[in-house]
Amino acid sequence: MTKSRELEPCSWAKGDLYLAYHQNEWGVECRDDKKLFEKLCLEGQQAGLSWITVLKKRDHYRQRFHKFNPPKVAAMSDADLEDCLLDTGLIRNRLKIYAIRSNAQAYLAMKKSGIKLADFVWGFVDNKVVVNRYSDMSQIPAQTEQSLAMSKALKKMGFKFIGPTICYAFMQSMGLVNDHLTNCPQHPDNAARNK
Repeated sequence: MTKSRELEPCSWAKGDLYLAYHQNEWGVECRDDKKLFEKLCLEGQQAGLSWITVLKKRDHYRQRFHKFNPPKVAAMSDADLEDCLLDTGLIRNRLKIYAIRSNAQAYLAMKKSGIKLADFVWGFVDNKVVVNRYSDMSQIPAQTEQSLAMSKALKKMGFKFIGPTICYAFMQSMGLVNDHLTNCPQHPDNAARNK
């Protein structure tokens, strides 16, 4: 058996949808404000649920929330949000749905004060990807000092549903932290083996 065949995707990446997400998105470095904003909102929707639940509904969230265009989301009325609560294509939790509008408003306030979301969140990892070397899922923390600091700072700016565990999941998914297992083809140490 060759070394390249010994590599396998992280153990959580089961099923077509999860595997595609793992291979193409999770842990890929992102510095695009709009994508970071969308992911912050969607990670908040996940609270208490599995990510697959949100992943299956993600396209519908994009339809209902104007492709996560912050000015349009910030302008949504209470009636718009109440209508979302009747939509079975979304996670019908009032606090979570209203948090998306609050987050858009907080995002716009940040932007108005001259702060780019990408610069802000990447500041918590000194503007470089943190590469961890875990061999088993059980070694990966649910939160870190950086995710706790990020959570506190975002809350202070008016963001909602962004606790330290949600922030760590966000950091992993948007590539601020690379938590692909050491035996995963996506881990940076295996880049040469992938070619």
